[in-house]
Parts: sequence; C-alpha cells; structure tokens
Amino acid sequence: MNNNLYIDINIIQTVPSSNLNRDDTGAPKTALYGGVTRARVSSQSWKHVVRHTFKDDHVISSSRTKKAVQLLGDELCKRDDSLDEEAALTKAKEVFKLVGIKVDKNNETGALLLISRGQLEKIAQYVLDNEELDKKEIKQVLKGDQSLDLALFGRMVADNPELNVDAASQVAHAISTHEIIPEYDYFTALDDEQDEGNSGAAMLGTIEFNSATLYRYANVNVNELIHNLNKEDAITGISEFIKDFALSMPTGKQNTFANKTIPSYVMVTIRQDTPVNLVSAFEKPVVSNNGYVEKSVKQLENEYNQTLEFVDQPLLTVALSKYDTEVGKTAANLSDLLEQVTTELTKVVEDENTND
Repeated sequence: MNNNLYIDINIIQTVPSSNLNRDDTGAPKTALYGGVTRARVSSQSWKHVVRHTFKDDHVISSSRTKKAVQLLGDELCKRDDSLDEEAALTKAKEVFKLVGIKVDKNNETGALLLISRGQLEKIAQYVLDNEELDKKEIKQVLKGDQSLDLALFGRMVADNPELNVDAASQVAHAISTHEIIPEYDYFTALDDEQDEGNSGAAMLGTIEFNSATLYRYANVNVNELIHNLNKEDAITGISEFIKDFALSMPTGKQNTFANKTIPSYVMVTIRQDTPVNLVSAFEKPVVSNNGYVEKSVKQLENEYNQTLEFVDQPLLTVALSKYDTEVGKTAANLSDLLEQVTTELTKVVEDENTND
C-alpha cells in the first residue's frame, strides 16, 4: 500500500463576541502572525470538544484519566461478582505496575492516561482467566482495541514509551484570518433582595472578549489510522471526525456569549503526497469594513490553487460553501460532502489493497 494518503480539512468559521479558549489570566488566547494580533483557539481545546462530541454521537471513545486503576477495578467487579472492591483494585494496580505505569497510594496514575473501553474489558477478562499475568500480553492489549479518539490523537505514556500510540491526525491552532483588537465587557449585578434605595451593584467586573473569522485546519494520515484501527473503521472514523470537527466548538464562556455558530466554508482534500495547511493564505491579514468571511474564502481558494505549483494534484477536493467556490467539486450539504469523501476514500484504499 502507498504509505502516503492524507485528508486535509479546511474550515472558515465566523464567531461573534466570545471567549472560546482562555489563557491563565482569563483572556482569550491570541497569536502574533503576519505582524498582527490574531484570535487563537488551541488545538488541544478543539480536540477535547471533538472527543466529547464523539461520546454524544455514541462513537466508541476513550477515557483520559488518572483513574484507570479504578476503571479496571470496576470492570473486574462487573465481570466477577465474587470480587470485592478492595481485591479488584489490588489486581488492577498489579496490572498497571506490571507494564511499568506508576500508581500512587490513592490508586491514581502519575499522569493522565488515555485508555479505551475495549482495552479495559479485554484486560479485565485476561486477569480473570489467568492466575499469572504476562507483561507482554497486557502490553499487546493496551496497544490494540483502540477507540477512534485514541487512534486519531494518539497516546504518550512517559512511564513506558512502548505503550505510546502514534497519532493519526494533526489539529492546528485556529487563528483569525484578520487582525483583532481585544474588547472588554464591564458588567454589574444587582442583589434582588437589596434594601430599597440602595442602588449600588452587589458585584462588578470585566470580561475580555473578541469576535473573529477563524481559519481552522486538521489532517488525517489515512494509512496510520488504518494501522491503528482497521480499514472499515478508519474510513467510517474519518467521516465522523470531519463531521464532528466541523460542527463542534469549545464551550469557554458559552453561557455568557451564546456564540455557537457553524462553518461558512468547509473544504476537504484527499492527497497522496503531503498534507498542506493553507494558513499562508492569511499571512497577509484580510482587511475589510464589510465582513471577513467572503474575502477569507477567496484568499483560501487562491492559496489552494497556488499550492498546486508545489504539490501533486489531489485525488479529490470537495467544498461546501455559502459562497461561490472555484476549487474541486461542490457539495449540496455536509452529508453530501461526507458521502463524496467516503466514496473516493473507499475506492482509493481498495485499489491500493488490490495492487499490493
């Protein structure tokens, strides 16, 4: 199989007054790019919400937790009702220590561990079926039965790098296509039960916010995802990832600003040479006093066309846009876009398997 097969996801999305992703001072994160300040939303923030969207959509996902010992203990008790909680936790602790993962006196791992439900179930059954535990077999289980989020975003285990999982996807920090100027909301709150005649505020403060048109990008190494999962689950998973990446949004200050929007533009490309982040389209910031989205789409598509002087012609480019698009195929809606991508991807993967 050709080792080079990538999915690029490019999104333009406008967000009104908001504070999606805060820094340590509570201010919206920013980046300096092209000589001006941009709004920024970290990749980790967007991956976090995608993982939770997977759960909401009933996609099999992992738990990122320090409480893996407790989860395994619960699974052991569920499968063997003769085990009390203490005995189950002792067995679970033994499993993680055997493969080199440190567990403290509170039965917590030293760092967050991404572990799938399938892995917990298989380890629990293995423990119950075997009086003596084999380190190699437990490691094998911890490398297999990966959930979609584990296969996409990978896992780093500092205690034992043998348990690392290479991520099959990359998610960029979203940045605004234009310069932003931070704004501040001065707010006050009154006490409903305050004495008559007292007009003073019971609470006051400020919240920093901005509004922005964001460029968002992610890619998937298709063959790495197939390696982590299997062909069928990988293709289905890519469709789910595109959908949930497009429609999800970090929830920072969501109740304050009600800023949930959907993309104005989604372009998905299947490439056989290299993934391409098209953020260079906005190194020169969009300047406008009449909206940023349409100009951002035009600059993005212009950058896409210019990259064809450097990279191979993609196997498929399909765009869903509120504006006229001049690249690749067009999609009637998001479902149509996903269907076109899935059809082409299935064909390419099957063709490569036939040629192996």
